[in-house]
Amino acid sequence: MGDAQMEEGDNTREIEVAPALIAVDPAQRSVAVAVGSDLRVYDLIGDCPVSLVDDSAKPFHSDSIRAIRYDASGKLFVSAGDDKLVKIWSTDSWFCISSVCCEKRVSAVAVSNDGLFVCFADKFGVVWVVSLKGDAENQALADKKAAPMLAHYCSIITSLEFSPDGRFIVSADRDYKIRVTVVPKNPLDGAHEIQTFCLGHSEYVSCLDFIHSPDYPHGLLISGSGDSTVRLWDVTLGSLLDTCEIGSKFDRRFTFFLKAELSATDGIEEDPCHAVTDLCTCPNGTSVALAVQSLKGIMLLNCNLSAKTLSMAKVVLVEGETLIPTSLGTSLSEGLLWMVTGISKLQGFDHSSLARVRAVSFPEDDGRDAEPVLLRDDEIPGGQKLLERLQGSVSIGNDVFLAASEALKTSMRSLLIKKQYSDEKREFRKRTRNDRKLKH
Repeated sequence: MGDAQMEEGDNTREIEVAPALIAVDPAQRSVAVAVGSDLRVYDLIGDCPVSLVDDSAKPFHSDSIRAIRYDASGKLFVSAGDDKLVKIWSTDSWFCISSVCCEKRVSAVAVSNDGLFVCFADKFGVVWVVSLKGDAENQALADKKAAPMLAHYCSIITSLEFSPDGRFIVSADRDYKIRVTVVPKNPLDGAHEIQTFCLGHSEYVSCLDFIHSPDYPHGLLISGSGDSTVRLWDVTLGSLLDTCEIGSKFDRRFTFFLKAELSATDGIEEDPCHAVTDLCTCPNGTSVALAVQSLKGIMLLNCNLSAKTLSMAKVVLVEGETLIPTSLGTSLSEGLLWMVTGISKLQGFDHSSLARVRAVSFPEDDGRDAEPVLLRDDEIPGGQKLLERLQGSVSIGNDVFLAASEALKTSMRSLLIKKQYSDEKREFRKRTRNDRKLKH
């Protein structure tokens, strides 16, 4: 194959798109949605849209946002993405108190439990840290620079989480690895002590979260993957406690249920791999909600903390519309699970507001028979005003969201599935790479 042919093959790649993201204030004071470069926030206390204020040299984001996160107190909010900017916002005024530049595109963010450090990971596999010590309330942090904290070897980091006790920072990547690192007294000096690795996934690790337990102050780690499994880990030992195979559950346990509710193809497409795209701990504290490729709704798992096991609970389908969640967020204090679907851009679609937001209410009773309820638009906190702010006012048909789901699936697989190149193709890519640093 000649260079011209290989170049032509590269140019015919699918357009890279980014999923819509959602994040919820821990006390449900506000909800944020990111679609492409657009960051939308709704104040639930004031029942009004939020106007973001950014006086930095590079206002707002200029490319797709790939990660958003509130801190544990809800006083800080972080957004980052493909424009290589990490923006830190004060949620009291929604003023951008700092814009940090990164050398590569940012793929994940996390905030320490005490709110003093913001960590972010890039697509080259490096985790950076920024100190927020000594900031003045609602004042811009002067000349904040990030310091390298730890690194995976040339692998896209997909998720970052601090353990509930703050002892560890856990990072996952597309090379099937989960690394548990001890957080040092001063993270700016680097984190050099690896506690353990959690190994067992056979495809990229897409998402992480912790389940709290009095017997495990560091928490039990939950991981989702492109290998159609969800796994439960003890991070101090790196030991695998249990595995739940999502693909087999789709094919066997829920086939009858889905046929009864919709049809064999309406609930789940025939796909040999049902990648877990996002997960989060549910408001009842013992369940885990999953977003799965091609599933029009969410899947719920039960976590038995005493037995340290995962088991299938139920599927909550969104009937009457195409809503395959791309991101999940939870408000533990209010008993709501939020979901969003959408992507940054879609060929042939002119509008940028390609998003849908829905919420699921969990009963206060923690009984296994208590059913979560999908809320109607008028039952969601903020109602129609919230939906117009987070979704946009444009009416979008189900066929558009279905096309968006397929485009996103293709793009994310291209990003996260490791590519195999021939020697000739590898040499051509080396000669034509465009990320070399310029020599001064």
